[in-house]
Amino acid sequence: MSNDEKPINSPCISICALDDDDVCVGCFRTADEIRGWMAMDNTERKEVLKNSMLRSRQANPFA
Repeated sequence: MSNDEKPINSPCISICALDDDDVCVGCFRTADEIRGWMAMDNTERKEVLKNSMLRSRQANPFA
């Protein structure tokens, strides 16, 4: 990340519980994605956010 680039904030909403597939029921990130968040650059974080949004829509297509 360049010095002038602001890091993307974590999508955590403080509802931290993993389901049977190790996906958080609050932010829909996997346990590996949660653990690795701080070491990711913004490109990686955007990919995680995209994947978590897809998981969220699969869990609740009406949201």
